[in-house]
Amino acid sequence: MSFQDLIGAVNDFVWGTPTLILIVGTGLYLTIRLGFLQFRTLPYALRLAFSPGKQDSKSKGDISHYQALTTAMAATIGTGNIVGVATAVVLGGPGAVFWMWLSALFGMATKYGEAILAVKYRVTNSKGEMSGGPMYYLEHGLKAKWLGILFALFGAIAAFGIGNMVQSNSISTSIESSFNVPTWVTGFVLTILIALVILGGIKSIGKVTALFVPIMAVFYIIGGLIIMIMNYDIVPQTIGLIFNDAFTGSALGGGVLGTVIRYGVARGVFSNEAGLGSAPIAAAAAKTDYPGRQALVSMTQVFIDTIIVCSITGITIVMGGMYKDGNLEGAPLTAASFSKFIGPYGEYVVTLGIIFFAFSTIVGWSYYGEKCFAYLINDKAIPYYRIAFVLAIMYGAVEQLDIVWDIADTMNALMAFPNLIGLLGLSGVIAYETKRFVKVSKEERAQEKAEKLAAKNS
Repeated sequence: MSFQDLIGAVNDFVWGTPTLILIVGTGLYLTIRLGFLQFRTLPYALRLAFSPGKQDSKSKGDISHYQALTTAMAATIGTGNIVGVATAVVLGGPGAVFWMWLSALFGMATKYGEAILAVKYRVTNSKGEMSGGPMYYLEHGLKAKWLGILFALFGAIAAFGIGNMVQSNSISTSIESSFNVPTWVTGFVLTILIALVILGGIKSIGKVTALFVPIMAVFYIIGGLIIMIMNYDIVPQTIGLIFNDAFTGSALGGGVLGTVIRYGVARGVFSNEAGLGSAPIAAAAAKTDYPGRQALVSMTQVFIDTIIVCSITGITIVMGGMYKDGNLEGAPLTAASFSKFIGPYGEYVVTLGIIFFAFSTIVGWSYYGEKCFAYLINDKAIPYYRIAFVLAIMYGAVEQLDIVWDIADTMNALMAFPNLIGLLGLSGVIAYETKRFVKVSKEERAQEKAEKLAAKNS
């Protein structure tokens, strides 16, 4: 057995059914314990995410609610939204899209819990900036520093692969395929652009993602919506097929129900990262007065990533029907499905989507990686990590990275284990902080109503 075969076998094991059950099970447990909070509070959470919080103007933190959200979204809205969804439909059938949705609904509770703990146990580093995430709530909350060290180690390594080299490779190969630009040229330009963003730290990253993420997401969503509006007559039957196949299974090669569930859940988790512990690192930097307030904002990330963006990809692919013959998969399948409905423009929508999504993933993961590295070493080591991270972008753009992808994918899965232990072990803290903020938010909304009524009557 070659080294690559060994890594592939390990990767299959760590991303196997037990891991997926643990990830979704944690989300289900938190959903029940919190009284299905993600369903009850989603409208309020979206309002918090996209409006300035006057209560937080004087709170501790480095970036706004919205910037923390877009930084996390920058890392999660990536190639998984295009490539991962296509793979799920090919290998799991149309029903995989349903299980992707279901894992996201429970994943919202997981993401909420991660953010509460990240803000609750964050610390101020030597530069006066906020540092937080699973490594800190594992150390200070669960009193298990060794688990925090493991998480930080896995995260720092994963950032170079899944958050860096495989993304730059996706960008360079896509541009070469669509526009005949050599990979080294793309790699050089990409290295310079990323360096200009991440060398400025979280405040620079927050400003860029706040501007960049909405543009890239809306661009891709509009492309998908145009397809659905133009073909509105087949959308209902497509949704019906997804729901029907979710409980019967028609995966490539005669798949069974277990295959449909596995690929749907796996690609959903891969896309929105709920349970992996990455996004709370960004949430910890937010200016907020209560952990629960930022947690609601963080929760919306899963909704936007999977329920909206991934749905655009999944529904379009199922509508196109080209997944059935098995000749296409990944980005080519998504591009072909878009092109079937809107001609050559479809390929450009997908290609630009890959470029923008992968670029944003590199930016977001650079912050995750440096925070994990700083936890392992110290804050003074961050500049060295940033330099190494930037140099790795060029390497990824010009080299074949199958083994790098497998190693990074394994590290990504291994991040989940200590994080989930922390979430389950500190679920009482999550419930307490939730009750505390619910009480405060009710008082705030009652006061807002009273002020509006008074203004109306004056």
